[in-house]
Amino acid sequence: MAGGEPLSLLLLLFALVSLQDVKRKQPWRSRPSSGPTVFMVVMEDDPVISHKSSQKEVMRGEEAQKYKQTTRTKHDIFLDSLLPVGSYKKLYSYTHLINGFALQAKSKETVKILSGAKGVRFIQEDVKMSKMTTYTPRFIGANGVWPLLGGAEKSGAGVVIGMVDTGIDPSNPSFLSTSDQTKPPPSFKGTCQSGDRFPPDSCNGKIVGARWFGRAGQASGEFNATINYASPYDPDGHGSHTASIAAGNFHTPAISRGYNFGHASGVAPGAHLAIYKAAYSFGGYMSDIIAAVDQAVEDGVNIISLSLAPNSITSGPASFLNLLETQLLLATKAGISVVQAAGNGGPDANSIVSFSPWITSVAASTTDRKYNKTIITGNGKVFSCGGLSTSTPGETMYPLALADDVSNGNLTDGSSPSSCQDPNVFIRSLVQGKVIICMFASSSYYGSDYFVGIADTIQKIGAAGVIITDRSSKDVDIEYQPTFPTTIPSAIVINGADADALLDYYDNNLVRDADGTVTTFGATVRILEGRRASYTKEAPVVADFSSRGPDVDNAQMQASDVLKPNVMAPGHQIWGAWSPTSDSMAEFQGESYALLSGTSMATPHVAGVMALIRQRHPKWSPAMVMSAIMTTADITDRSGRPLTARRDEGGAVERATPFDMGAGSVNAARAVDPGLVFDAGYKDYLQFLCAVPGVDDGAVRRAVGAACPSPSRPRRWGSDLNTPSVTVASLVGSRRVDRRVTSVGAENETYMAYVQAPDGVAVRVSPETFAVAPGATATLRIVLNTTAPGNAFSFGEVVLKGDKKHTVRIPLAVYPAAVLGA
Repeated sequence: MAGGEPLSLLLLLFALVSLQDVKRKQPWRSRPSSGPTVFMVVMEDDPVISHKSSQKEVMRGEEAQKYKQTTRTKHDIFLDSLLPVGSYKKLYSYTHLINGFALQAKSKETVKILSGAKGVRFIQEDVKMSKMTTYTPRFIGANGVWPLLGGAEKSGAGVVIGMVDTGIDPSNPSFLSTSDQTKPPPSFKGTCQSGDRFPPDSCNGKIVGARWFGRAGQASGEFNATINYASPYDPDGHGSHTASIAAGNFHTPAISRGYNFGHASGVAPGAHLAIYKAAYSFGGYMSDIIAAVDQAVEDGVNIISLSLAPNSITSGPASFLNLLETQLLLATKAGISVVQAAGNGGPDANSIVSFSPWITSVAASTTDRKYNKTIITGNGKVFSCGGLSTSTPGETMYPLALADDVSNGNLTDGSSPSSCQDPNVFIRSLVQGKVIICMFASSSYYGSDYFVGIADTIQKIGAAGVIITDRSSKDVDIEYQPTFPTTIPSAIVINGADADALLDYYDNNLVRDADGTVTTFGATVRILEGRRASYTKEAPVVADFSSRGPDVDNAQMQASDVLKPNVMAPGHQIWGAWSPTSDSMAEFQGESYALLSGTSMATPHVAGVMALIRQRHPKWSPAMVMSAIMTTADITDRSGRPLTARRDEGGAVERATPFDMGAGSVNAARAVDPGLVFDAGYKDYLQFLCAVPGVDDGAVRRAVGAACPSPSRPRRWGSDLNTPSVTVASLVGSRRVDRRVTSVGAENETYMAYVQAPDGVAVRVSPETFAVAPGATATLRIVLNTTAPGNAFSFGEVVLKGDKKHTVRIPLAVYPAAVLGA
């Protein structure tokens, strides 16, 4: 801390992005602190990873353990000598990636004392965390890689994916040990913490390590051991779901509500899972997440998958300098690939919540798998809708009845029985054998409990089935209608013009007496089977909820020279493992598999692809792995049409840009053999941080404990970082951007550069043709010139085509601000 002045705290709210958040999008806004009492303090002393032994190597083994214990003791002595007894409680000592601790302070005076203490480098206030596959491995081409790696069961073998999430259910079939399961690499030193619902044999070859972190949750009073479990067990379901997508066992039946929806496989079925439970049904705290990441790197994971991200920035010069972002930079320095959810704040621009260039940020797309539900009425009309349920028995037409016409009148609270939430208001003799029409208002938000309540009511009253409709709503794409398994024939949701036609048919075939009571139900209907999937071979579409760029570098929403998201993966209606004890989603309570949507689901797809790459290329750096995924991603469908993005739920689609999909839709088959890669290391990222507008050398020193390296030329903003993309948030006149590529092909290859220039920008690449040998590097000079200033970003690409069939695509996102001299 310079001059003894109080540190400016970077306050971030993080969210574990899941299905619920898709329906409750959080706007990007600053939130005032509610006065949390937990703080994270970083000390000046070195952590294990940057402390050098006498042999000038990173400490390992017994030496590292001794240093860790010494560090913990120093923290205790420091606090005891500085703070009054009873004024604080230390929750964690951080020792591996950072040297520091988390403590619960009884008063603000405690923090004031710490902020002026010698040896304290940085203080950040803790913040609350809130919660943000049967087919998708084939959809992204992973099954094409499996034969190269010894078959599906061995794909990812020897690679450990660290899942920082809500834990795991070790009894789920996706995580049981198999005869093909190999041992984790000798470098992995994780352990298995047993506890409630997590017996000692839970770590079985698939799960190779499991720990839980909840001290901040306990300090807050929100942690309830009866509900949240003091063990790595997953009471929520989210962590099991993401883990199964990344590395669930091959060909496991995904059974829900007694129906087999297919055979689920993780993207890397042979990879190992290390579990770091740090989030709960109530959410979580950043100090617990920091502890989990620190332990994961110390244990020796190869990949960290984070389906969590910040929701807002309240202060500070740069989003890249908050404690979790800089800790993940240190994880990258240690050789760990980090993949993170981009957020569920779409389709608004600037809603991205995973900022830093050393992290692979993942957007969510749809797939071409559809569940089509059909209704046939007695007058020959056919309606399409949602609903994963069986058909009405046989080919019989069943009488149709509006809930209001087969009930005893309004409920005690004055609401209409048409909501179908109370079975006691229905006249049993009138409902049996009929398909009941239940109503809801799409103008109001309804959680999944509402629709589950309808299904439960229909089952209790003995009706033949249910149609849920809303006459006032607009037409919504079937793909975005509520979809969950039910054991009764159900159709969800008929709306817009279809609702009008169905209800008109019903009204026109009724006979009522003088009192208005229905005496004859003349309308009839059949509900057809809806649990069998169909595959349209359509292109992936960016999901409406998926967060969009451009990336920002501070709370003033200034665009940065960093492309975010990096890549897109399936995140809409994804099957995965679930915890039967979870009550977070009523429609899957008691089930072992669930269907969820969110960038949380997209993220582990990319973690699985990283495992396949790391198995085939174990010496590649995290930047090389990210590059391979980005430069080989798909930007067109199978017919060559550009990929598209949804701008609202069920609305029209438009051509997708790099701010929607990053470099494109992940293609695992090509990512393992990219031809060329763009590499970057810790020093490159430090140079990047030191060039961030508003950031000085002191801020970087406080954040990461290292000084800014001397630049080889004047520091410029992030467009100089050696990434497989070029983003320029303000192009005034001309800018030269250099990129260095490394050949990872098996033989000499000659590449030619092709340019699609963004509107208002001229692009020149030199050399236009170059040859590169295996392991050799080449430097590309990309010169951008504003030709027509505009008021928005425009997009293009540089494509390097090799004569050995490799294609390397570099997205361009440029804001042509002004022409020099104009």
